[in-house]
Amino acid sequence: MHASSGTDDSDASIQDGTHSVSWTPMLVIVLAQIMMIFNISTLQVSMEAIARSLGTAATTLGTAIVTYALVVAALILPGARVAQLIGSRRVFRASVGLFGIGMIVMAASFDVTLMIVAQVIAGMAAAMLVPTLVVLVADNYRGQQQAKALGWLGGAPAMGIVLAFLLAGTLTGWVGWRAMFGVLAALAIALLQFSNKLSAERKPSHVDIDWIGAALAGTAVVLISLGTSNLSSWGTLLARPDAPFSVLDLSPAPLMVLIGVFLLQAFISWSRRRRERGQDSLVALEVVAGTSERAAMFSIFIVSALASAITFLIPLYIQVVQGRGSFETALSVIPFSVASFIAAVMVVRLKGLLSPAHIGRYSFLLVTLGLALLGATIRNDWSHSMVIFGMAVAGFGEGALVTLLFNVLVTASPRELAADVGSVRGITNNLATAVGTALAATLLISLLERSVHYELVHTAELPDEVTAQVDLDSISFISNARLERVLANTDATPGQVAEAVRINTEARLLALKATFFTLAGCALLAFFPAGALPGYVRDPAGRGAASAKDEPHHPTASSPA
Repeated sequence: MHASSGTDDSDASIQDGTHSVSWTPMLVIVLAQIMMIFNISTLQVSMEAIARSLGTAATTLGTAIVTYALVVAALILPGARVAQLIGSRRVFRASVGLFGIGMIVMAASFDVTLMIVAQVIAGMAAAMLVPTLVVLVADNYRGQQQAKALGWLGGAPAMGIVLAFLLAGTLTGWVGWRAMFGVLAALAIALLQFSNKLSAERKPSHVDIDWIGAALAGTAVVLISLGTSNLSSWGTLLARPDAPFSVLDLSPAPLMVLIGVFLLQAFISWSRRRRERGQDSLVALEVVAGTSERAAMFSIFIVSALASAITFLIPLYIQVVQGRGSFETALSVIPFSVASFIAAVMVVRLKGLLSPAHIGRYSFLLVTLGLALLGATIRNDWSHSMVIFGMAVAGFGEGALVTLLFNVLVTASPRELAADVGSVRGITNNLATAVGTALAATLLISLLERSVHYELVHTAELPDEVTAQVDLDSISFISNARLERVLANTDATPGQVAEAVRINTEARLLALKATFFTLAGCALLAFFPAGALPGYVRDPAGRGAASAKDEPHHPTASSPA
């Protein structure tokens, strides 16, 4: 992969990152990352069209999205070990090919069952591909080039979501939803053709896959993801009517989270015992053994949870409060996603000026400021400049953190642990996405319920005879048009309907604003933990310099992975 004259000086220059190599491998890696993002984003933006085509409810398609996420979460750790067994380039080809098959099945789906099968196939492929992409970056780039490559890889999701929403929305309207999945299948074939541009230096190695650890970790992640995702619909403590079952009238959601956390602790304990006996563990716990690495993992969890909450709340605001469509929803997240992508790519330039600890703290302050601005300025008019500015500020902070924290983990571990870094990051992101979305949804619904019940108690314009005809035990975030349709089936007079619409409008906005302020508080709480990130400043060659407060835990940290 690298040009070499065979001299020690040449080898040293390559290791220090002063010898630039082609960016073609990075293009292949980023396109593979975007391919996975397009899959789920297409399902989200084309949900109504797909449901109409298959003759099912749009909510039923959510099962396909959940299935994909759970398969990835459950198999990502053993997927990283498979990459070690057969080699990074081989597993890239195998997973991209498998993903392409899943997309072909998606395009040909004639019912929901076949669509779920397609997402299982795609999830299995993604579970191997996610950690492998990190390995490929480590194999193909060194020094400053590697830092830039990680920035592109970290920023790819932000731009991928925007492109997916815009492209999928356009193709769905002009050609049909199957066309987008056909494009993804074609992209998979193209990536297979260009996979020979990737380095093949990572040779297969023998490793014993810890299947007991895989079962513990997979079950834990699935339970935590399912539990947190259904906190609002199943109940945060007592079981709601939508809960599939109850235990002594308690909701199964918090019980799933509790059992999942217990199994996660059991997995960590089991992995330590295997390492003490000299056996291979499913993941090398050394990647999070140091204070800096644990701070990085905690920060990744927080910022990923906050990002998922933002990308959940803004589309909800656009579609429900403003009654806009999928294309307008895609446009609404552009300020956040574009700012995130720019910061993810540009933050590498700050590493020679500020330490990761300083960048991390300043970035969390930006996220806090952005969320607070959203809470303070959000109205029923999306074009409000301060709302857009708040989105951009939060996006800059989030994008900078994504690349910074990724770099801290990768550079703090030996190159042979790159797959472990990728898998741990993948699981953390998956859990954070579930927790962030669940936190936002639970806060929103709880605040909405409290506000609505308060208004109903203190208004005389909606008598008990009318409110008794509406299910107030399952208040949800709905549009005014939908509320009017519900009230049309009651004895409410036009004046009472207008009052109910007023209450709904004000309660929704209050719940949104309060939720954004709460999320801003969560971002602020991460300010001091981010100070545990490395305190060193790197020189242009990528080596640690000066201020050696809390240098990376691993002895190889001074040389980028």
